[in-house]
Amino acid sequence: MKTVNRLMLLSLLGLSLNVSAQTVVDDAWVRATVPGQPSSGAFMHITASADSKLVEVKSPVAKTVEIHESTMKNDVMSMHAVPFVALPAGKTVNIEPEGYHVMLMDLTGQIKDGDHVPLTLIVEDAKGTKESIEVKAQARALNTMHMEMDMHDHGTAH
Repeated sequence: MKTVNRLMLLSLLGLSLNVSAQTVVDDAWVRATVPGQPSSGAFMHITASADSKLVEVKSPVAKTVEIHESTMKNDVMSMHAVPFVALPAGKTVNIEPEGYHVMLMDLTGQIKDGDHVPLTLIVEDAKGTKESIEVKAQARALNTMHMEMDMHDHGTAH
């Protein structure tokens, strides 16, 4: 009887562990800057185990951090702040230069190639429960990036 109780307990523990939401962040990086550059971008891949949304990002390297979306309309690229990015359960959402991305503005100093930039992601699940995820994003110089894309002014269409 004790063996059956242990198996039932382990099964219940396993079930309860699977119910808790988990968000995984992969390949987080930040664009390195030159001295005096006022802003940069942060990029990553986010996979949530349950329907959630990225609602906020914080970093001590910037006075202002916003989630933005770049869109192309009539051959003109524009960018605007968004209140959140949907994270559908089990699907990887790319936070990248040409789509959703995180803008680090009013930088407190230069971000040098190889630096590890602390980011705190705030993810909210469908029930309104918020989770903080601490990430160390490695700074990459423009010439080491997968995609070469110039930083763009905010509030102007390109």
